[in-house]
Amino acid sequence: MKIVVLGAGQVGSTVAHSLSNEENDITIVDTDANRMKILQDRLDVRGVIGHASHPKVLVRAGIEDADLVIALTSSDEVNMTACQVAYTLYNTPTRIARIRSSEYIDYPQLFEREHCPVDVLISPETLVTQHIARLIEYPGALQVLDFAGGRAQLVATQAYAGGPLVGHHLQTLREHMPANAEARIAAIYRQDKTIIPDGKTIIEENDTVFFLAAQRNIRTMMKELRPLDSPVRRIILAGGGNIGSNLAHYLERKHHVKIIEQNRERAEFIAEDLEKAIVLVGDCADEELLREEAIDNTDVYCVLTNDDEANILSSMLAKKMGAEKVIALINRPSYVDLVESGSIDIAVSPQQVTIGALLTHIRRGNMVRVHSLRRGAAEAIEAVALGDKRSSKVVGRTIEEINLPVGTTIPAIVRGEEVIIAHHDTVIIEHDHVILFVPDKRQIAAVERLFQVGAIFV
Repeated sequence: MKIVVLGAGQVGSTVAHSLSNEENDITIVDTDANRMKILQDRLDVRGVIGHASHPKVLVRAGIEDADLVIALTSSDEVNMTACQVAYTLYNTPTRIARIRSSEYIDYPQLFEREHCPVDVLISPETLVTQHIARLIEYPGALQVLDFAGGRAQLVATQAYAGGPLVGHHLQTLREHMPANAEARIAAIYRQDKTIIPDGKTIIEENDTVFFLAAQRNIRTMMKELRPLDSPVRRIILAGGGNIGSNLAHYLERKHHVKIIEQNRERAEFIAEDLEKAIVLVGDCADEELLREEAIDNTDVYCVLTNDDEANILSSMLAKKMGAEKVIALINRPSYVDLVESGSIDIAVSPQQVTIGALLTHIRRGNMVRVHSLRRGAAEAIEAVALGDKRSSKVVGRTIEEINLPVGTTIPAIVRGEEVIIAHHDTVIIEHDHVILFVPDKRQIAAVERLFQVGAIFV
């Protein structure tokens, strides 16, 4: 696929890194020559220096025969204009734009074809807000990923002593779970090594376990792996930007929420928009302020400023002062592994949250949802099975008959409203939504081919 990526910032470079390893022809446009040189030294991509929405610059980038343009610059207006130019002048088939401002997002009619033709709207702030909200909804979860409109969820959690399944074979899971509450463990990570589970696999303490279940069974399954955390009541958010204010607005309905914002004008603005949350003017690294706000009695402390270093220092301080759980927004990928190995419970990478939404619209083979996992090394995919036994490699076949790539598992399928935990003799039928866990991203092309319908299908 020929793809033009506009913007070589952190999101743009993450997208380029992910796509350049998949036999795509990638061209990146940016105004910063130094940034472009660094990117080209690391990746097999072509670079064009210039303004992303200028027609002549886009022509130099190969827009005339591009399959896809992804506008990821820091300017909403440039991204919108670039998609308009790509559509009007060059009829680029698919146009994806990152839009950050709610002033635009709140009016989706703006992006219809007769106005500003954007096929797919990506809002990193909205995606990150939803991601953190799910982590708060399921205390003890490291990741919570939706499939089939939220009917099924893939959850990552750490196994602790005290969980009934810890120290036992996976085949004993059915003995513990209620008869109507099924779940499937998709993968286990032990000291960064991938373990593909079977019935004889033993869960060990500190394993990171990915399991899939219907939404109603998530907490039941988590109890198998760790003592359940207490419900979250008190939350402090540091940073009143788009993510912080949107998260406060979502959480204040069910939780006691405080938000710390250093800029007084911004604090006053978001205070007027919120109904119950308390807005404080101050520095999130101020030890005295955190003590006054009883950080030691706080269930969750989220640091969401635009400064990675400030987020890390404030998180470490809050944890030292007794905060139960600390979540930090970290933009630099090199910091994420570093901070999660220390006192910070969860580091949220906007780039990794965003990349899945982008990959959903780039993957071949009827993919309807893609989540990037393990810093992009693995993926969880929802694919629709189409065709019949003659034209499809999956329809009409049992799970054990499907030639899955090494390590890839199918933990569940969603059929209509029903979540079916997959067993070796489960038969896939047309229109099933098949959920796959792919621990090695290099196998993605093989998975895509499985779900492509042959020419015989009409």
